[in-house]
Amino acid sequence: MQRLALGLSYRGQGYHGWQSQPDGRTVQDAVEKALTAFAAEPVATVCAGRTDSGVHALNQVVHIDTALERDAFSWVRGSNRYLPRDVAVQWCRPVAADFHARNSARGRRYRFVVLESATRPALEQGLVGWVFRPLDARAMQAAAALVIGEHDFSSFRAAGCQSPTPVKTLRRLDISRRGAYWRFDFDANAFLHHMVRNLMGCLLAVGSGRQRVEWMAEVLAARCRDAAAPTFPPEGLYFLGPYYDAVHAIPQHTAAMDWIV
Repeated sequence: MQRLALGLSYRGQGYHGWQSQPDGRTVQDAVEKALTAFAAEPVATVCAGRTDSGVHALNQVVHIDTALERDAFSWVRGSNRYLPRDVAVQWCRPVAADFHARNSARGRRYRFVVLESATRPALEQGLVGWVFRPLDARAMQAAAALVIGEHDFSSFRAAGCQSPTPVKTLRRLDISRRGAYWRFDFDANAFLHHMVRNLMGCLLAVGSGRQRVEWMAEVLAARCRDAAAPTFPPEGLYFLGPYYDAVHAIPQHTAAMDWIV
């Protein structure tokens, strides 16, 4: 029996999130079906981070245990043969038996891409978020600085979150703009359910002038979901993937990352 790590990319629009559900319309269901077809034996996956319905991934990492002896690239090509067109295995490599896609991760990264425009997106529908009010970069960056570090993020936590603790360390929150498109990059040791989308709702409330910069600190201190802005929709949210200690040699970059603004 050997353990393999695989990197996956997918569009989240057509799926009810990552985690397997009885209706079978999840990314995990599609991936395990394809891996099982290629291996001709049942294959179960463990992922680095569960994504919600509509959320995309550029380097989701999973691990599997299998007795099938094939070279790494055969797993990539063979599995992709059975996958739908909006899901693809990007890479595969053997890892040590103690590697765990979720528990071995030192951190995770997300990117939100948002279009600022008077009219809604068409070609980018589902691939970008949308705001029609002008945004203030300095105000959002000042608000972002107030939530960097280790905090109790209960105000940004979904009611159904299963994390044993609301305390997480947000290491970076970078905000930049290219033309009409804004990019929000999040890096943390781990994220609560809907944490990124709830932070986005608050950042955009500040950026549009509906709330003061200092309000962000007040929301954080409240430790109550009712204190924060509504959850921002999932369109435009990308799971860039986890990162690990160098000894595991897990890729942290895929070609699609150069394409997403």
